Amino acid sequence: MSAWLISLEGTEAGHQLALILAISAAFLHAVFGALQKGRHDPWLSRGAIDASYGLMAAPFALFVVPWPEPHMWLIFLGAWAIHVAYKLLQAMAYTKGAYTVVYPVVRGTGPLFAVIGAYLLFGEIFSPVQWLGVGVLLAGIFGLALYNFLYLVTARETLGIALFLALVTGLFVALYTTYDAYGIRATADPFTFLAWFFMIDGFTMPLIAYWRWRRMRTHPDLAPLLLRGVAGGLVAFASFGSIMLATRLDKVGEAAVLRETSTVFAALIGWLVLKETVGPRRIILMALIALGAVIVEIGG
Repeated sequence: MSAWLISLEGTEAGHQLALILAISAAFLHAVFGALQKGRHDPWLSRGAIDASYGLMAAPFALFVVPWPEPHMWLIFLGAWAIHVAYKLLQAMAYTKGAYTVVYPVVRGTGPLFAVIGAYLLFGEIFSPVQWLGVGVLLAGIFGLALYNFLYLVTARETLGIALFLALVTGLFVALYTTYDAYGIRATADPFTFLAWFFMIDGFTMPLIAYWRWRRMRTHPDLAPLLLRGVAGGLVAFASFGSIMLATRLDKVGEAAVLRETSTVFAALIGWLVLKETVGPRRIILMALIALGAVIVEIGG
């Protein structure tokens, strides 16, 4: 499969596959965010998810994919540091604010800076039409966050700090998107990067989650938490793997923007699963997000 994927790089077929992968990653990322934000403490959920995908990735990293080239170890170290910082910030944001407020701000900040990062690192240039699409998409995303900020009644006392944390988290989304795109392009086999990244990345948050669990007065039932971790681990493989392969096959900036249609899926999940309010104004804003993504794709 690796040889087939590499043969598609820079081709029209590769562009179409990257589009499918980016949209798939958008849906799966929204599911992943809902799993972390669900009824369990976000720190514990993240620890269970990371432990699951770290353990699942280990046999593939050690026995299936080619061994990483020597220069990859420093790249893995940088990726680990960026992702740990991102996950700490995201968990704090979820602890302080409602999912439908925090998630749009995180995902809205990410693509703008990812497009800029892709220009600086890879020389990618967006056309004026694509920048229009980015503007429409961001208007929808930040409009959605503003609407929730104005009308949400739960957790309002911590909403300010939650929005600040969400903004900083979004900056780290852009950082890991461009850095990981560099990493997956730096090795001959893209699955080497994915397998080793998941294994290395999977063993920090479980330690933090265990420390937090020990300090709780009432310990939650571990069985549902572990089940959520396994489900989240599988979703993480599919979501992160899809967007990383998309960035190897085609432009990083376009993949980053298309992934942020996850905000639409997140709002639907918040409404259908988490029972958060969705009204006609939010539907219009979600339509703007989808329209912006379409404009970016057409403009390319």
